[in-house]
Amino acid sequence: MSGSPPVLVREARPSELRHLAAIEDSGAPLFREWCTGDLPPALVAPAPTGHQRDAEPGRLLVALDPAYDGGPVGFAHLLWLRDDAGLPAAHLEQLSVLLPGHGRRGVGSALVRAACEEARWEGHGSISLCTYRDAPWNGPFYRRLGFREEPRPAAYLRRLREHERALGLDACGVREVLVRDLDRSDRG
Repeated sequence: MSGSPPVLVREARPSELRHLAAIEDSGAPLFREWCTGDLPPALVAPAPTGHQRDAEPGRLLVALDPAYDGGPVGFAHLLWLRDDAGLPAAHLEQLSVLLPGHGRRGVGSALVRAACEEARWEGHGSISLCTYRDAPWNGPFYRRLGFREEPRPAAYLRRLREHERALGLDACGVREVLVRDLDRSDRG
């Protein structure tokens, strides 16, 4: 990461939406290497388009590398959900970095910090996500950034996990719900 110019993270522009699926799809080889069993179709199927993601309530943030003029090098998809009481809840649905050239350069960390800040400014007290517990770029990565396991997820988060199970995502490893508390003193 040393010597690399910092990335700029901001809300995605309409012209950048066309890049998001390719960024997400670039991560498939990592999962092919990591998953010891058959990869579930949901992990290797073409990713949703940026336009599909943009149609959902929430925010799409992109990371731009000043040294790369090929469009975004990463994105974070934040969803605005409703919790069990019908109150707004922030959920990090997807975080992707363009691989192999932009991995391990701070792009993912910058996107997570920006997503947390965005959720905080929207008035959310916490942000959740579902991830693989043991994949180094999943559970351990998010824990380093202040997320903790939610051992008793609320019903709306359990429904997300049930949907993931139905997609077969649990075939590659243990999945978990992680949460990070956000407050006014939190600057990512």
